[in-house]
Amino acid sequence: MSALPVIACCKPLAAPTLSDPARVKILNLIARSDEPACVCELIPAVGLSQPTVSHHLKKLTEAGLLAREQRGTWAFYSVDPEAAGRLAALADLKGGTR
Repeated sequence: MSALPVIACCKPLAAPTLSDPARVKILNLIARSDEPACVCELIPAVGLSQPTVSHHLKKLTEAGLLAREQRGTWAFYSVDPEAAGRLAALADLKGGTR
């Protein structure tokens, strides 16, 4: 059995990266979206100010959970494919196949 790399998102929920409920909500909204999400679309969905949403997006990006794409003056966010693969591999461990 090979060891999987530890990623920032897998710290205990008390860790500062994902512990804020707004970050969990933002991550869920982006994960369920078919297209990358703009900060302007997330503001009304989470009910927070633009600077606060941008702060949470920055923390999620730094943790390696989100990918950021600049389009003109707007930034669009999607779940980082590598992080999604690592998370899927961790979830698969519960299946007992490894």
